[in-house]
Amino acid sequence: MTTAGPTPILLSPPHLTGEERAFVEDAFRTNWIAPLGPNVDAFEREMSDTLSSPGCTLHCCATSSGTAAIHLGLSLLGVQPGDLVLCSSFTFVASANPIRQLGAEPVFVDSDEASWNLSPAALRRALETLAAEGRAPRALVAVDLYGQGCDYAAIEAICDEFDLPILEDAAESLGASVHGRRCGSFGRIAALSFNGNKIITTSGGGMLVSQDPAFADRARFLATQAREPAPHYEHQVAGFNYRMSNVLAGIGRGQLRTLADRVARRRAIAARYEAALAHRPGVSFMPSPVWSRSTRWLTALTLDPARAGCTRDELMAALAAERIESRPTWKPMHMQPLFAGCRMFAHDPARAPVCERLFAHGLCLPSGSSLGDADQSRVVSAAERALSPRAVAVA
Repeated sequence: MTTAGPTPILLSPPHLTGEERAFVEDAFRTNWIAPLGPNVDAFEREMSDTLSSPGCTLHCCATSSGTAAIHLGLSLLGVQPGDLVLCSSFTFVASANPIRQLGAEPVFVDSDEASWNLSPAALRRALETLAAEGRAPRALVAVDLYGQGCDYAAIEAICDEFDLPILEDAAESLGASVHGRRCGSFGRIAALSFNGNKIITTSGGGMLVSQDPAFADRARFLATQAREPAPHYEHQVAGFNYRMSNVLAGIGRGQLRTLADRVARRRAIAARYEAALAHRPGVSFMPSPVWSRSTRWLTALTLDPARAGCTRDELMAALAAERIESRPTWKPMHMQPLFAGCRMFAHDPARAPVCERLFAHGLCLPSGSSLGDADQSRVVSAAERALSPRAVAVA
C-alpha cells in the first residue's frame, strides 16, 4: 500500500472567490454564450475605470489572450515585414512571437540590475547603434516583469528622443504602478493577460489598452475578422478571431473586484519569503526600486551557489521532492533557438548580459494569492533545509 504524500503546492494557481458565478450564470441565462456580449462591454469599461487616472482616460478591447493583444497592438503601430522591433530579452516568448508573426525582426535588449527590467542604458545604446546604421525600429515592446513595471520615466524620455512608440507588455503587472501611475497605462498601447496563472484570470484572455480611442476601436474591428458594416459579410483587410467570449468576460468581472486584495496578498507572501530567507548567504530577491510598487505576481530570487550551499537546480529539486512547484526565471529570448542570430544589446557591453545571470541563478517560488500561511511555511522550511548543508557565509 502506498501512502499519499503532502498536498502539492503550485506556483500560481487560479484563485476564484465565487463572485464570478453571478456573471457567468447571467451569460447562461441570457444565452450570451459567444464572443462579445454585455459582460465583454462591462469588463472593458470596468478595466478602463481601474487603470484610468485624472487626465489619462484609457480605452480597452478585450481579447482572447494577452498574445492576441500584443499582436493587434504591433499591427496598429504599423509593424510590417522587414521592420525591426526592440523587445525586452528577459521575458516569456509571447512577448516576442508576434514580432516574427508579423514578418518583423526582433532586436533584444538586456535587463538592468536595479529592477531586472528593460535597461535604459542598453535601450539607448541599441537606438544609437541602429541609427548609425541607418535603421529606425518601428516599435519597442517593454515587458513588466514578475509584477514590476519598467522605469518608464527613463524609457519614455529615450523613446521620445528617437520617436519610437512603446507597447507596454503588462501581462504580469496588472495592479502595479510606476512613479505613481498604474501599469497598463504606459506607451501608445498596452497589453494585459488573464491567463490562469495571472493575478486575476478569465482562464484565458487578455486586453488591449490605449489612451487613443481610435486604437481601441480599430482593435475591435480587426479582432472580429475585420468585418465591414454591411448586411452581408464584407472584408477589405485581413482580420483575426481575437475577441473575448461573454462567458470568460463574466469571470473577469468577478475577478477584477478582488484585484486590490490579490495584490495585497501576493505582496505579503513575498515579504514573508524575504523575512525568512533574505538573510541567508547567497540569496538575493528581485529588487524593488523606490519608484516601483510591484504586485509581486511571482516572488523571484537568485542564488549564488558558492555562498548559498546549493544551486538553483538543486533547490528546485529539493522543493519538488516535497511536492512544491517552483520554476526557473525566464530564459532570455536571445538565448532561445527560435531567435538564434537575433541581435542583443547588453546593459554593460563589457560584461555578459544581466538577464543571462538572472536566468542561470534565478527561480520563482509559489506565490498564488490562495497560498495559505501553513503551506508557505512548508515552502520556507523546505528551502531552509536545501540551503543549509554546505552554506558558508562569505563577506
